[in-house]
Amino acid sequence: MSHSQTVQEKLIAAAVADSQTVKSDGASCRRLIEGVNIRDLTLHTDERGAVCEMFDPRWGWHADPLVFVYSFTIRPGWVKGWAMHQRHEDRYCLLQGEMKVVMYDAREGSPTFGAVQEIYLSEQRRQLINIPSGVWHADENIGNKDLLVVNFPTIQYNHAAPDKIRLPWDTDLIPYRFRNVKGEE
Repeated sequence: MSHSQTVQEKLIAAAVADSQTVKSDGASCRRLIEGVNIRDLTLHTDERGAVCEMFDPRWGWHADPLVFVYSFTIRPGWVKGWAMHQRHEDRYCLLQGEMKVVMYDAREGSPTFGAVQEIYLSEQRRQLINIPSGVWHADENIGNKDLLVVNFPTIQYNHAAPDKIRLPWDTDLIPYRFRNVKGEE
């Protein structure tokens, strides 16, 4: 056996094979945190520009009605989070940029209790994603321009008593570490 084969064999023995991430029809193999739903959005493009259909109750994507809408931005290299809502769900639609949503399911009794999940959103494949109440989440801009996200939360914002509790983005209480970022709670 030649020396290069021995080196190759050592490399192969130390390597980890990729596991399946998508099915042959393109559907994801990942198990989502309990209560999370993702829906691909339709983008209509012609010579004048584009129209993105962001929410339609006829889709049956989410049982709660549309009651409030706002947008937020995140600058490149920044993380917003950790945050958790006790009474409502967030429903995000990313319009510009590339974003990583990290969720931590600390809901005792949930089938995905203790799970940490990363969901990547991009303007190249616009989607709706909901974040259930009780699930901690942080949003990271992983691109090189400002993110623009529209949120359709399931309740109206209460300015006097916001339904949001926070932890620092680098807390030791959640088993996840962000790298090379600037953060805010």
